[in-house]
Amino acid sequence: MKLANVSGLAAIAAFATLSVALLPRTDAAGSAQAGAEKAAVCAACHGQNGISGNPLWPNLAGQQEQYLAKQIKAFRDGERSDVSMQPFVANLTDQDIEDLAAHYASLSPCP
Repeated sequence: MKLANVSGLAAIAAFATLSVALLPRTDAAGSAQAGAEKAAVCAACHGQNGISGNPLWPNLAGQQEQYLAKQIKAFRDGERSDVSMQPFVANLTDQDIEDLAAHYASLSPCP
């Protein structure tokens, strides 16, 4: 095999590896079923199906899973602050958050 062919194959392999790394995550770390059970307390503000009846609280149904997990973790870790959220997120584990995010991402968004 010529050196040019080897370096060309290496470039293709590097590109393929980088391309896969940049793809959106398709494997959910969370369980939507477990999240549904954990979301019972969230329903008081965010609605039974993730669609809030109050314009002060956001709809969560159909949001991107990674976005939801990031925002819930930010509330829990104090990077985002909201006195109404703090009591609900303070004791969530990373797995709880992943499950909740998977659950809300699996719901149909507000029409």
